[in-house]
Amino acid sequence: MIKKFFLYPPIIAAISATICISIIAFISENTSNYILWIIPTFGASVVLITALPSSPLARPRNILFGHLISAGSGVAIGAIFGVSFFTIGVAVGVAILIMMMTDKLHPPAGGNPILVMSLGLPLEFNVLPLAAGVIIILVYAIIFNKIIMKRDYPWF
Repeated sequence: MIKKFFLYPPIIAAISATICISIIAFISENTSNYILWIIPTFGASVVLITALPSSPLARPRNILFGHLISAGSGVAIGAIFGVSFFTIGVAVGVAILIMMMTDKLHPPAGGNPILVMSLGLPLEFNVLPLAAGVIIILVYAIIFNKIIMKRDYPWF
């Protein structure tokens, strides 16, 4: 009975999510001056890779490109049209449009344009911390799902 409890999927997902986010937080705390190295939308991405790894929304390519497309949308719309209640909405809409058209939909990334525009973050945000954090999540997702859990999880 105890063995079954520790193999219970919610326990596994919770422990795994704790480890992944803690790794990113540790790196952020110890190596970066960039205040948003750990991004709130990463939490939702980790929910998908640990609790719903078979979802198409949890595919590595969706996670990577979804985050980059969405943050890029926020930077571009903000630079072209400025930041207002309407342009923030437009940036989220454009991000969804592009993610869907490219088959790279990743719902947690929908928050990135809001974050980017609200804080006035530059294009460099897409490289560090966003892309670097996403790569850590992807490496973790592959190790956790393919190697440790022996799940049918895509390499990319």
